[in-house]
Amino acid sequence: MKKTAWIAMVALLALVAAGCGGSSKSSSSGATETETSAGKTLKIGLVTDTGQLNDRGFNHLAYVGLKRAEQKLGVKVDVYESNSNAEYIPNLSRFAQLGYDLVIGVGYTETQAMDVVATKFPDKKFAIVDVANADMKHHPKNVVGLLFKEQEVGYLAGYLAALEAKRQGASFVSSVGGQKQPPVDRFIAGYQAGAQKAVPGITARNTYSNNFDDQAKCKEIALNQIAAGSVVVFQVAGGCGLGALDAAKEKGVWGIGVDADQSFLGPHILTSATKGVDTAVFDTIKAVQDGTFKGGTDDVFGLAQHGVGLGKISPKVPQSEVDAVQKIRDEIVAGKLGQIPTIVK
Repeated sequence: MKKTAWIAMVALLALVAAGCGGSSKSSSSGATETETSAGKTLKIGLVTDTGQLNDRGFNHLAYVGLKRAEQKLGVKVDVYESNSNAEYIPNLSRFAQLGYDLVIGVGYTETQAMDVVATKFPDKKFAIVDVANADMKHHPKNVVGLLFKEQEVGYLAGYLAALEAKRQGASFVSSVGGQKQPPVDRFIAGYQAGAQKAVPGITARNTYSNNFDDQAKCKEIALNQIAAGSVVVFQVAGGCGLGALDAAKEKGVWGIGVDADQSFLGPHILTSATKGVDTAVFDTIKAVQDGTFKGGTDDVFGLAQHGVGLGKISPKVPQSEVDAVQKIRDEIVAGKLGQIPTIVK
């Protein structure tokens, strides 16, 4: 990051005392500590990216993990929904200033903000989804990165997509990525590799929307892909990607969901490349409660850890294809397929 940008972000910390820009969803009133018979009740703060809690995927899953911790671990939770990237630093900082025991950032777009805030508050604990500690300039020792092997589940989704395309006599599948960033690219690179493994020579085209919120933009991209011959569209663009799945429904082709199991959207959903953001959030909160939280490290979740996986597969898919995908999954877990690509071609 350029020095001027760094100074500008640090300067924003001075504005935090005046409050934060994002809206709050609190499970209990006030920010004062409460006490239980077992001692202090932990306070956990979650800061969404601009997709907010209604993205039906990534941020929503983080919130599910947060609420699970509230119910099962007895912690106090609160959420700031970010309306813009400019709100990340104030929102993260506000939780730290209020003495929250763990502050969680959701998504790669919060990387720089997390670096700034965690460095400013070295005695506080932080976690961030989809960001490795090495991705942050100062590698803060009070931050745990929550990472996923998206390429593994992307591979399974691509393998199934190609089998379905072949069954339909087609040779074109596609994906709509949001912003070009490592977790998005890992999904897409795996998808492309899996498709090529299932049907060598198949076309697996990707287009980035450079957006995670604008459903109309992703829908337009998907419609163009379908017009070019794609019979399966994989959305890797958060809330924006819901538009891509709507395009698949409108044109009668398959859509593949991301992060959460999005089969609830309708029978046009072939499957979903799910990501256990909820589990990662819950486990991190529990680590703080248990005293096993270790900053300056990354926790990585793959197929073997049940951190990623396919959601519900459409009942229209032949059992032979389901079995073929299961076999590939077993081979990935056993390490028989070698290194799955993480870079989009």
